[in-house]
Amino acid sequence: MYDQGLAIEILTQILSSARTILRRFEPIQSIADFTDSETGLEKLDAICMQLIAIGEALKKLDKITHSSLLRNYPHVDWKKVMGMRDIISHHYFDLNAEAIFFVCRDHVQELANTIRIIIKDQSASQLPPDQN
Repeated sequence: MYDQGLAIEILTQILSSARTILRRFEPIQSIADFTDSETGLEKLDAICMQLIAIGEALKKLDKITHSSLLRNYPHVDWKKVMGMRDIISHHYFDLNAEAIFFVCRDHVQELANTIRIIIKDQSASQLPPDQN
């Protein structure tokens, strides 16, 4: 068994980062919105920082849950989400704004939705049996 309270805390941090990404990405309509201005580049940097935080937190979550939690939610490719952290952190100067754009546009909302479900499931399993 693992510390569900700690798992929920990490999941809450991940959800917060996903929400931050969605807010920051809201005005971005194209890859050029990231690359053609200083403001766009700042948004790209800020979003990348949140993606790094999510990847790091997922690695920690997977470790404390002994890889038993995330596999119950297979519609998210957790390895890719965690791998994004490594790519951004270790290959920053080769960062592909297009890839970040598509991740934000196509995957962050689904990630946030799944994290909400996991938090709900984890919170419900912490209740005594008569309150479930």
